Amino acid sequence: MPLDPQRTYVHLGQSGAATELPGGDAFWALPDSEIERFGNGWLIAEFQFDADWPSWEMHPHADEFVYLLSGAVEVILEEAGGLRRISLTGSGAIVVPRGVWHTAKVLAPSRMLHVTRGAGTELRPA
Repeated sequence: MPLDPQRTYVHLGQSGAATELPGGDAFWALPDSEIERFGNGWLIAEFQFDADWPSWEMHPHADEFVYLLSGAVEVILEEAGGLRRISLTGSGAIVVPRGVWHTAKVLAPSRMLHVTRGAGTELRPA
């Protein structure tokens, strides 16, 4: 049966098992302790963005694969030498290195697929 990755997230556990989870608001409304339980495997989730990301995020334990499925965004990475801006239009992907703060400016309504280990993720306002 096909999945809608905006409504059903998939968690790839360290054992190699895939677990379907309620996605979207249902997932993010879980208590922090429950969300953190899924932080040691890989979480695959799709998001739709009509506005700039409201925060910066940083994943201290793993890289993040960010795949633009449609639309246009500018991903901003905060690196040692300053801000690096990467434009993605239509389709494309980047790997955000572990420990790098990042955010995105939405240039056109966009759909993005994220693959990350969420354990220890930190957020700060954009």
